[in-house]
Amino acid sequence: MKTLIHPTAVIHPNAELHPTVQVGAYAVIGGHVKVGSETVIGAHVVLDGLTEIGSRNRIFPGAVIGTEPQDLKYAGELSWVKIGNDNSIREYVTINRATGAGEATEIGDGNLLMAYVHVGHNCILEDSVIIANSVALAGHVHIEAKARLSGVLGVHQFVHIGRHAMVGGMTRIDRDVPPFMTVEGNPSRIRALNLIGLKRAGFTNAQLQTLKKAFRFLYRSELTFKDALENLELLGDTEELLHLRRFLLLSQMPGRRGLIPGRGGKATSKNDESV
Repeated sequence: MKTLIHPTAVIHPNAELHPTVQVGAYAVIGGHVKVGSETVIGAHVVLDGLTEIGSRNRIFPGAVIGTEPQDLKYAGELSWVKIGNDNSIREYVTINRATGAGEATEIGDGNLLMAYVHVGHNCILEDSVIIANSVALAGHVHIEAKARLSGVLGVHQFVHIGRHAMVGGMTRIDRDVPPFMTVEGNPSRIRALNLIGLKRAGFTNAQLQTLKKAFRFLYRSELTFKDALENLELLGDTEELLHLRRFLLLSQMPGRRGLIPGRGGKATSKNDESV
């Protein structure tokens, strides 16, 4: 039977690898690493620290996962990287473990991280997120399911990006991106509803029409933030609207960054009355 582990790989005897895991040349795997079935680990990959990786992941050459966070507050406490199933982690991606005892940097299922993506400490990526080349996520960034980030951009620490959001390339993201919206520019602005992405995701015409009305209340009216939220309530209680309202309200809470402004510069944020 052909061996699945290249003879030049360096694997700590305490590492837990499922028998179906493949390991490429010169990969280095530490003693606290656990890897699930049918995961493929490419050449020169480094897996370190308290790192748990699920099944059927593909980790391409040069990726580094589980090393210490780039955070001056980190004092050597035990923290984690936890990665789900069916992810594609391309060349030279870096994923740091968390700051804080028992805390974790978490990546869900079915995500695609293209080459040179950096995932900072305590980040959370939900499922089916696509992040293009050379994107840097600072610490504590939370990206909801099926968001799309184009290439060569930076995301500020503690920013939240909503589900089905689309972020254009080379955009500066320093505040929260609401679900279902398209953001682009530097300074970044909400440009439109992410119609193409929502159609591809299978949203019905009725769902799209409701979200279009919500977008107009938020970004194409003279309503205050409070009045815009009240108008959203009049549109109904679909799951999408409930999630959008909840996201907008939470963005105003302590520790959150506030919201990316609309195209005209008026912002649904902590510091602005109007939208």
